[in-house]
Amino acid sequence: QLQLVESGGGLVQPGGSLRLSCAASGFTVNYAIAWFRQAPGKEREGVLCISYGGRITTYIEAVKGRITISRDNTKNSVYLQMNNLKPEDTAVYYCAATSSNVCRSAMNYWGKGTLVTVSS
Repeated sequence: QLQLVESGGGLVQPGGSLRLSCAASGFTVNYAIAWFRQAPGKEREGVLCISYGGRITTYIEAVKGRITISRDNTKNSVYLQMNNLKPEDTAVYYCAATSSNVCRSAMNYWGKGTLVTVSS
């Protein structure tokens, strides 16, 4: 069983930066971990995913050049570095994991989310 806990959300002004963290516990080997987000009134969408070996999959083009994903397997953590944030990035951000280690697979485990609000 894998548990995921997100942290690092908050209120930031447009153009600002935030770094979200996803801490995994339990059986953590060979999991791909992804970040998803759900904006108010919208469906949840995938943002970025990283395999256990570090291969990155981008789910949405809108984040390219602004949002990056990384992981530290020694700390069982995955990070989402978000720069030049825009109001449309406002959402609850979730991390999720798949035991298949393939980012296009369905996610088996989900965290509870952390709220990011981009507003002046």
